[in-house]
Amino acid sequence: MNLQTSDKSGGASLEAIARNGSLLRRIAVRIPTYLTDLRENPAWLPMFVLARTMPGRRMHWLAARRARPVDNARDTMFTGVEREAVVGALRSDGLFSGLVLPSDIHRQIADFARRTPCFGNFDRRLEFMPDEHGQAEKRLGRSLLSGHYFERILDCPAALSVQRDPLLLDVAAHYLGGQAKLITTRVWWSFPTGKATDADKNLASLGKYHFDLDDWRMLKFFFYLVPVDAGTGPHVYVRGSHNRRAIKHQLTLLVGHPAEEVLDVYGQQSPVTLIGEAGLGFVEDPFGFHMGTVPARTPRLMMEVGFGVSRPSRRRFHGEPVIR
Repeated sequence: MNLQTSDKSGGASLEAIARNGSLLRRIAVRIPTYLTDLRENPAWLPMFVLARTMPGRRMHWLAARRARPVDNARDTMFTGVEREAVVGALRSDGLFSGLVLPSDIHRQIADFARRTPCFGNFDRRLEFMPDEHGQAEKRLGRSLLSGHYFERILDCPAALSVQRDPLLLDVAAHYLGGQAKLITTRVWWSFPTGKATDADKNLASLGKYHFDLDDWRMLKFFFYLVPVDAGTGPHVYVRGSHNRRAIKHQLTLLVGHPAEEVLDVYGQQSPVTLIGEAGLGFVEDPFGFHMGTVPARTPRLMMEVGFGVSRPSRRRFHGEPVIR
């Protein structure tokens, strides 16, 4: 009996040491990005400290300005979608699914992505064609879990038409306030690979629930550019988690947490797994817990158009962190 207790205590201690070591490594990896954010914009620091807390966020929401009508709101490519319904779902659930890209639009973006080199794991030195992913892993001697296009996607007219669609700004302004502005436009691949480490997955925001903390108030529109099923790494959102937050999830420096810890707080029935055909779109408040699951069989190609209320970072516009 005593031996069993001692063993368990020792095991728990070893587990705690490993967990703390992992925590320190994850914080250390982010330090260059944090310092660059602070240098670019000193107002980043109070946001980074306070926007993770519910009182801090609620105070900032009080500064939301009344949204002005968007003159060309009806000139949208998204038929049958009413702004009021989208904003209402965002306020209650943090998520609205029901946007559909026209087929010619998502095909043009996907075609552009297939014929354009991408950058692996957010690193501009790891450049490869997406259909040569396996060969690239062998050539570079490392796993490539993601492939981003950064500013190259701005050379795709179809992607720009999504970025500029008036419905997106109309929804963002009525949810975030009149200060809402475009801050991110991204297209990227998530690849199945048997070699990915936990660090690779953390960098790619895959396999672990997390919340985004790039601004006081944010909204992100996502679009699948290929069909996504359970084997393609579907996106998962924890419904309602944008409106409440456990104290331990407000006081930690990390935004990522294990699934069992998140679901114990927000409910086993709260996750929504989004699967569908190419063109499926959804919008979420990314302060709610969410994650992209790791593709098991086929690559996922996805587009994001994000809105915030602060001056956008030059890097965040392309989704690029600082990595050394």
